Amino acid sequence: MNKIERALISVTDKTGIVEFARELENLGIEIISTGGTAKVLKEEGIKVIDISHLTGFPEILEGRVKTLHPKVHGGILFKRDEREHIETIKKYEIKPIDLIIVNLYAFEKVVEEGATLEKAIENIDIGGPTLIRAGAKNFKYVTVVVDKEDYPLVLEEIKKYGNTTLKTRFELAKKVFKLTSNYDQMIFNYLSQINI
Repeated sequence: MNKIERALISVTDKTGIVEFARELENLGIEIISTGGTAKVLKEEGIKVIDISHLTGFPEILEGRVKTLHPKVHGGILFKRDEREHIETIKKYEIKPIDLIIVNLYAFEKVVEEGATLEKAIENIDIGGPTLIRAGAKNFKYVTVVVDKEDYPLVLEEIKKYGNTTLKTRFELAKKVFKLTSNYDQMIFNYLSQINI
């Protein structure tokens, strides 16, 4: 089992994220982050690599595009024990991303508050579901955390083994697909009530 070396953190709900990230940093895990999350972590003295530094490309279109890049998804999706994959990431100087901590834009909350259609659409998360689905697909190697209630378990296993167990990664991957399924259903339900 490889040790977790690099984590990507991008959360809307920042409850507990500073403490979690600080523990990761203390374990020697490099932290990559986006926009508001990076700002919060830096303000708390946690060393963070901005996603734009990793990709060599700025966040664009008012934040609509920030993590959709081969340097991110290649780092998540490559098979750690397949020679061709390893050669490809070396060729393109892609670093592994072993741990993903993401929760999605609060679409449901925005809609419940009476958002306009335009505001609701801006709160449809694209990068978040893509990140967590990529990590969940590659659960053999990558840990994905979408629920702050899982922070203690993940930290406990990393401290004990240097990584999470395959069983834990599999259980966390299932949570991802349940979340994205419910998220898409929620968006569909909302849009189904709109007449244009």
